[in-house]
Amino acid sequence: MSTRRNKYNAVKTIVDGHVFPSKAEAQRYGELKLLEKAGEISELVLQPRFDLRVNGIHICHYIADFSYVEWKNMEIVVEDVKGFVTDLFRIKKRLMKACCGIDVQEVRK
Repeated sequence: MSTRRNKYNAVKTIVDGHVFPSKAEAQRYGELKLLEKAGEISELVLQPRFDLRVNGIHICHYIADFSYVEWKNMEIVVEDVKGFVTDLFRIKKRLMKACCGIDVQEVRK
């Protein structure tokens, strides 16, 4: 029996009981946990979900990899770890800016 591979060759990784779809995302989680312990960020959320609406009409949901509050400027940061950027991600990133006023930060690994 063969093991089914992810189409982007990502390897599922478990850290702190959380299953991450890639090693890169798991690594970023580790970095964010260290920043949280150091007091540089707070309110770390995994897989935050955003409702994207245009003129009151639900278009879709966007599920980011992480969100947190950055203490130096007291801003909410939304991150998505990317090894490969899809057209769908580009559209949802623009919708996040237009609908929620949030610039999604791409973390490249």
